[in-house]
Formats: sequence, structure tokens, C-alpha cells
Amino acid sequence: MSRIAIIGGGPGGMMAAVAAVEKGHQVDLFDSNEKLGKKLYITGKGRCNLTNAVDIGDYFDSIVHNRSFMYSALYSYTNADFMAFMENNGVPLKIERGDRVFPVSDKSSDVISAFKTALKHNRCQVHLNTKITDLLINNSSVNGIVLENGETKNFDAVILACGGKSYPSTGSDGNFFKILAKWGHQITPLAPGLVPLNTKEDWPRDLQGLALKNVVLTLYKKTPKGQKKVKSMLGEMLFTHFGVSGPLVLSLSSDMIGNTKDFSLELDLKPALSLEQMDARIQRDFLKYQNKDFGNALGDLLPSKMIPVMVTLSGIDPAAKVNQITREQRQKLVECFKQLKIGIAGLRDFTEAIITVGGVNVKEVDPGTMESKLIKNLYIAGEMLDVDALTGGYNIQIAVSTGWLAGNAAE
Repeated sequence: MSRIAIIGGGPGGMMAAVAAVEKGHQVDLFDSNEKLGKKLYITGKGRCNLTNAVDIGDYFDSIVHNRSFMYSALYSYTNADFMAFMENNGVPLKIERGDRVFPVSDKSSDVISAFKTALKHNRCQVHLNTKITDLLINNSSVNGIVLENGETKNFDAVILACGGKSYPSTGSDGNFFKILAKWGHQITPLAPGLVPLNTKEDWPRDLQGLALKNVVLTLYKKTPKGQKKVKSMLGEMLFTHFGVSGPLVLSLSSDMIGNTKDFSLELDLKPALSLEQMDARIQRDFLKYQNKDFGNALGDLLPSKMIPVMVTLSGIDPAAKVNQITREQRQKLVECFKQLKIGIAGLRDFTEAIITVGGVNVKEVDPGTMESKLIKNLYIAGEMLDVDALTGGYNIQIAVSTGWLAGNAAE
């Protein structure tokens, strides 16, 4: 039996603890917060989208950075394994749109309770309100930890699952990246991930609170050869007081690495229609409302809140009679529906980011065990790794899969 310290009480740390105690090790779980799973409490607006039910082989399509690193972890501890763990610990689950998995109760607290039940049953020692400020390392091997008060504790192995920098109010302050860098690990630059965007234009702010469904949002990047399409996605988005948010925006934000000024968005409000079909549809509406003012002729095509904005963007006088609108003016309106440009002024900061992009360079971590290749008996799991995915439960699954692998490998 070995003594193992786990730093971080999020999903990765708690799953690592469960795996390690089930192997018969003496496990101490340390967290700087007053309770375990503090970030999980707010995940999915308090409902906790804990994983995704797609075939595990399809998970990799939703991993943005370093997907190949995750093969061993995801196949060793799958989404089916995690779902079974939850249900075996008293949390019935349901599958919603996009194969997102939630507790039937819609309470993230039930997910945390399942972890607590497993930890208590296996007699894991939990230390709350306890901050770890350094590692004890000799001859490139970890043998303990240093507490904030200077006290040291010896362990045979240490598992780090401290999270990234997103939502720092939940304890994810990113300080352990500095500690690992001090001990020789390379840290890929950190950036907010799955985060809303500030826009260059003011008109998105005029639509604050408006949610759009079944639209296509495309991300472009400026290159020396012109605009390059990065990714296009169908789904939902939301206009805010600073710009845009919602599932589509959050997912595309993770592809915006580098200078955000190089990126822009294009919104297709009617993806089921081609440009020609959109034009034909507008002509039908114009025939129906031919004697009305243009500003009163778009009610069948747009939410009422969006009509004044689209009228302005089209450049057509709202008082112009529909039967007087020219073909050129109509074509500009078609472009507004199908190719609405949105300039990006920047990402929102870590306080609003769901995850952290960047982290410990995965080339320095064994993908089969999560052990550091630089420091023996040190394991790294969860959001600390330079691996991230789209929204939909994938990031929590990454955390528990890497945590489980580390907890099983630690000796």
C-alpha cells in the first residue's frame, strides 16, 4: 500500500482518488476550497452536463487540441464507465439533445454527492481549505508536498488535478502551472476557452438577450492569401451586452488561438435555404407586403427584435415601399440573411471562460499513465493538461478519464 496525495477536488481529482483507494492505497485528497467540486456546482448552469453519450470513438472529433494524446485515457475509462459509476452511486441519468448527459434531477449537487459517496465508502481522507504551494522533489522524483503554512508531508506519489485558470472564484487560479514550470515542465500559453466574444460592431449589443436557434456560424481567419474558413457549426447563439455568446460562439472560441483581430464570424440566419432560395423567399414576402413600408415587411422572416437591426444593415430606407425596392437592394438584404459579418474585438476573460486552453505540454506526460516524463511519481490530470474540447460534456469526461488513469497508475 502506497501513500498518495491528490491535489484538487474537481472531477479529475475526485476520480483519481476513487481509482487509487479502490486499488488499496492510502489516499489524501487536498482542496483549497471549503467544499469539493466547487466548479461542478455551476457547470451547465447548475445542471451539470457531466459527459456525452456518443460512441467513444466519436469523442475525438470534439477534442480541439491534442486529441491523439487522449486515446488511452478515453478508451481505458469511457463515457459508459462514467455513466455507470454515477448510476451505481445513486444518480439516475438522462440524455438530452446533442447526446448531452445530465442527472435526472438537474442538480449538479447530486453528481458531487456521488463522488463523495464513493470517497467516503473507500475511506479517502479529504482535506478542505488546504492550499498546497509546492512539491518536494529530489533526484527528479516527487516525494511529498508543501502546505501554505510551510508544513511538509511525505507521499509515495502525487497526482495534480488543480484545474486551469477559468472561473478563478472556484479556486482555479493557475498557480500550479508556475510551480511546474519552476520544476522544468513546459507550459503551453494559457488562454480562456469556451468563452463569449466582444464584437467590433455595436448592433449585436442592440439585440441583447435575443437567442437564435438552428443558425450556422462560421469562423474565418485572415491569412496572407486572404480569408480562410476555420470551422462552421450549426446550433444556437445568444446576443449580449458586450457581443455574442451561446453554444456556437463558445465552441468556436477555442479555435481562436493567437491574435483575435485575425478572426471574424459570418452568420447564416437561414441555413436551410441557398442564396437563390433565400432571394425567392424574400420576393414572395415582398409580393405579399408590396404596399407596406419595408420596415414592416420582415415579420415573417425575423424575430421582431431583430427587424430594426436588419433594416439598418441592409441600407434600405425603412419607409420605402416594398414594391419600390430594387434588385440590388434585395440582393444586399439576401446577403444580410446568409452572410452577416461579425467582427471580433476580443475574447472575454478567464472569469467567464468555461475552460482553459493551454497547459502542461502533453509531450512531457505519458499518455498511458498520466505520469510526468520529467518527474517520477508525479501524475497530471484534467484541465491542467494542454487538452480541451467543445461544449457538450466532453471536458468533464476528459478530466475523469485522465484522473482515473492517473489514480490507477500511481504507486
